[in-house]
Amino acid sequence: MALIREKDGKRLHVKSKLMGESLVSKSLIDEMQLVPQRRMFPDLNILKIGGQSICDRGAKALPRIIEEIVENKSEYKMLLTAGGGTRSRHIYSIGLELGMPTGIIARFGTTISEQNSLLVSTLLGPWGGVQIAHDDLVKLPNYYSQGCIPVTHGMPPYDYFAIPPARGRIPSHRTDVGTVLLADLTGARSCIFIKDEKGLYTDDPKKDPDAEFISEIGAKALLEKDLDDLVIERPCLEILQNSEVIEKIYIINGMEPGNITRALKGENAGTVIFRE
Repeated sequence: MALIREKDGKRLHVKSKLMGESLVSKSLIDEMQLVPQRRMFPDLNILKIGGQSICDRGAKALPRIIEEIVENKSEYKMLLTAGGGTRSRHIYSIGLELGMPTGIIARFGTTISEQNSLLVSTLLGPWGGVQIAHDDLVKLPNYYSQGCIPVTHGMPPYDYFAIPPARGRIPSHRTDVGTVLLADLTGARSCIFIKDEKGLYTDDPKKDPDAEFISEIGAKALLEKDLDDLVIERPCLEILQNSEVIEKIYIINGMEPGNITRALKGENAGTVIFRE
């Protein structure tokens, strides 16, 4: 980039396309011609292990899921994230009762997600499981070259700077959002949510036995349905719809053997939500 000297000769500026522009201008963003987003790790598969649906079940769920992940280790590069689960809901409730702001409540959620990522990485220890922080993402090639299965917490690093939601003070950007953001950041091959339900329903099937199962749907169409309850956090749909690199999100029941393997192969083992 060229250097430009002011007319008085006292200051130098770096000439660039954004020089002197307002970064909130709609017309500027629309007119900019961008090169395609670089996929940092195009062969990476990101799998989120649900906190309440999987981690909180302990020995009834985790060992079998760990086993299937290990079975696929030699064929697929995987980065695991962990949800918060019941304990995060408990600390959210206490925080709300005491008038805590959204940023503090979000930080509570991060600490619980970190505990679950430690739990998962410890179980994976004999097969190369290692807990990593978000700053360690650039080291992923090093971990894979040593045969590791990295595990990180799912909460996005907003923490104290969490955006207050339109209603209430529970942070709307939690571990599901953090997982989808990771998929967008890395340009991952797949983004898989491991839960204890078949996938997406028109309502929570645990509460509504008449809820209808949805096998495949576009993110835009799902947003327009404005369902009362969703199997993943609502902002995930906006991120998917706006992403240049994520094409779809897989939601599977990890309690059924073989579903993780099928999803890694690119098969619909539950629900697929795709970018329209």
